[in-house]
Amino acid sequence: VTVLLKRTVNVGSGEEITVRTHSRKNQGQLSAATGGAETSCSRCTIPFGLVILISGVVVTAVAYSFNSHGSIISILGLVLLGSGLLLLGASAVCWRTRQCRKQAQRRESQTALMANRGLLV
Repeated sequence: VTVLLKRTVNVGSGEEITVRTHSRKNQGQLSAATGGAETSCSRCTIPFGLVILISGVVVTAVAYSFNSHGSIISILGLVLLGSGLLLLGASAVCWRTRQCRKQAQRRESQTALMANRGLLV
């Protein structure tokens, strides 16, 4: 369902213009408009998480090989390690959520199919 929204905007010289915008209420339309980018959470964060995690390991190893505990480079390494782990954890959560949503959709469509055939009581 697309809803047409109208609003009036004042331009600096006292003129008013009407702006029409479309509000997309359907998930399918949103997916078509964005090219499916809203479902690529885990596919995007896995590579970034791995790169940040590896760079965090390298920076931390270099910092601690020079016995620079508490220096800026060691703190940067630990922040990179934490960020990489956080991104990988977020990726796992997104993947799990998406899998649960897919299973629920399969169950709903199978239930609807059974009901249409008259097999569901």
